[in-house]
Amino acid sequence: MTSPKRISDFVVGLTVIVITVVLIGGTLWLKQADLGGRTRHLTVRSRDVGGVSLGNPVVIRGVRAGRVEAIALGDNNWVVLKLGIDRSVDLPDDPIVLLAASSLFGEWQATVMSRDGIPNDRELRAAIAEARTTSDTLAGAVLPDIAQLTAVAGRISGDVAKVAERVQVAFDDEAAKELRASIRNVAELSTELARTIKVQSRNLDRISTDVQSGLETVNTAAFKLNAFSSRLDSATSRGEIQAIVGNTQSAAKELAATTASLRDITARLDRAESQLSRAVARADTVFAKANSRDGTIGLMLNDPALYQQSDSLVRELRVLIADIKKNPRRYINVRVF
Repeated sequence: MTSPKRISDFVVGLTVIVITVVLIGGTLWLKQADLGGRTRHLTVRSRDVGGVSLGNPVVIRGVRAGRVEAIALGDNNWVVLKLGIDRSVDLPDDPIVLLAASSLFGEWQATVMSRDGIPNDRELRAAIAEARTTSDTLAGAVLPDIAQLTAVAGRISGDVAKVAERVQVAFDDEAAKELRASIRNVAELSTELARTIKVQSRNLDRISTDVQSGLETVNTAAFKLNAFSSRLDSATSRGEIQAIVGNTQSAAKELAATTASLRDITARLDRAESQLSRAVARADTVFAKANSRDGTIGLMLNDPALYQQSDSLVRELRVLIADIKKNPRRYINVRVF
């Protein structure tokens, strides 16, 4: 028979073996050890890794295909990452790696994608081009997270607030009232000019009609004068002197009527000239008001203070635009995943 001591030793040994196997299996499971050789490794280099850490997922076309296994500093200020992905997953053509936040809670992931699918961002494309090598190492770059975008948006909103404040200083309530009054005066002037032009247009239409009627009368008189000349040629041979005299009297009457029509046309032209003179006088009055220092237009033409404030505002806007062109990432850095 087996002694109780030997049975106890056997149970203890078996328990130790089971516990050891469980611990080893649990450790391998937690570390996601590749026991069957189903994982292949990719090497990525980038200038920065952002918030990526060991164990973060590797995503291909939106599906998790592996994890980040190692992160180390490389030569020449590069950071080298080692990614482990499933061998059954096919990589995209000309693959690159983008490191970006996957949620608003600080979780990051490494996305493997084709170089053709990079967002249209000049700095991002330049970073990928800089990280490319002739070896099997993939190029990587970091997309900014929400915190960075919020900081840039805050700086931009602050600059816009400063510009708006300076605009408000240059154009206060009094300037706005004067500007509205000037606009109202210009509108009234435009209405008066439109009314005058409309009246003068009707007068000119009537004058044109009268002139056309006068020309028709002159043509008729000329035609009759031509007929008179023809008759005059044959009057001496036919004895038609009395008839010629009668026709001459008729032509004289028609010429008198034509002269009266021309006088009427001249009188209408004089009235049109008088109306145009009044319109010019009104325009001179408006321009005189604009040249004075009472209204907004006069202040804009004669007061150098508004010009100096506007010039200062333009200089600051130029400095802001130059800074945006020089450091666009400081102000706008929107990324599309």
